[in-house]
Amino acid sequence: MALHKAFDADFQDYLQNHDTVVVKYFANWCGSCKLIAPKFRKLAERETYQDLFFLDINAEENPEARKAAGVTNLPFFAVFHKGKRVEGDTTAKIESVEAMIQRAIKEEA
Repeated sequence: MALHKAFDADFQDYLQNHDTVVVKYFANWCGSCKLIAPKFRKLAERETYQDLFFLDINAEENPEARKAAGVTNLPFFAVFHKGKRVEGDTTAKIESVEAMIQRAIKEEA
């Protein structure tokens, strides 16, 4: 699955049209956000996660999407299942993001 850019205008549509959505919240000035971006893109492209939908959201430009996840710091990652946030945390480690995804998938099963 590819990584998609999302905005306040389409964020809720993505949540409603996909069972599980993994979101990276970032800001253009955030160095850690820039460092983890290529790793998150590769994660989104893994065949293992083909049933998940991955989004990239600029937290500063999309306050409604940011509020829906309870973003407190950047980079922030959240997993939504059937429109509700089930996981969310600030991290710059892709291993932590993957662990978050694994926990969310287990809860779905």
